[in-house]
Amino acid sequence: QVQLVESGGGSVQPGGSLNLSCVVSGDTGTNYHLGWFRQAPDKEREVVAVVYTGRGTYNSPYYDDSVKGRFSISFDNAKNTVYLQMNSLKPEDTAMYYCVADKTRKGAQTAPRHWGQGTQVIVSS
Repeated sequence: QVQLVESGGGSVQPGGSLNLSCVVSGDTGTNYHLGWFRQAPDKEREVVAVVYTGRGTYNSPYYDDSVKGRFSISFDNAKNTVYLQMNSLKPEDTAMYYCVADKTRKGAQTAPRHWGQGTQVIVSS
């Protein structure tokens, strides 16, 4: 079983930056696809970015088109922590952000098995 605990959300003005963190515990001996989903008010949850903790086919992270060039996902193996660096934030980035984990890339992008509790991001002037 995997546990995910997010932090780093908050309020920021448009154009600002935030760095979300998610500490991964539990089944840390297994490689996972770790990522971030978000859900804005009155909208469905959507995938933001995914990164693989191992090596091989999935060396390159996945990004949704809406965040390419602005967001960056990374994994620190020593700290068992996945980060989402968010730059050039826009009001439409306002949402609850969830850390997720799954053993497959498709699962991590569509229906992750493991979810954190979420951290709120508000982008407003």
